[in-house]
Amino acid sequence: MAKKEALRELQSRLAERLQAARSEARTANWLAVESAGQGFLLPLSEAGEIFPFGAYVTVPHTKSWFLGVANLRGGLHGLVDLAGFLGFRNTASTVAPSDSLREQARLVAFNPALEVNCALLVERLAGLRSKEQLQAEADDGRVRPSFVGGRYRDGQGRRWQELSLSALAGDEAFLKIVG
Repeated sequence: MAKKEALRELQSRLAERLQAARSEARTANWLAVESAGQGFLLPLSEAGEIFPFGAYVTVPHTKSWFLGVANLRGGLHGLVDLAGFLGFRNTASTVAPSDSLREQARLVAFNPALEVNCALLVERLAGLRSKEQLQAEADDGRVRPSFVGGRYRDGQGRRWQELSLSALAGDEAFLKIVG
């Protein structure tokens, strides 16, 4: 009898944890990352696995922001320096194998559903963010690429820029890696 009650109690606790995990997953909308001192929000539904910044092979005659290719869990992925692509820095001079950037740097792969074998180099992961944690800023009226979404501020006054990975995957400039 005691075993049955213990089993019911265990099942009840597991059901509560599962429900809590589901509700938490609904509240987290973005993966917050930092690159070149800028804060970016990547939709969780469009982001894939996160990898440490490791070995990669450069590809000649490509744009400076296209770092090369790497084997990520058995798949060949193109590596793009996010800040370099967005024009915040000259990638060739800042990303070197011995650079201290590698300690916190991560590669954020695109969700496999987007059918793009690509990963973005970011300098630091900054956790998960939800709409409840951020306040939307008014649109400044400037023309932006289709992959750039809204701007937000967090409770500490830090500005975050939303980037759509699905729109980025279809952006002509992003797909044109030949330099």
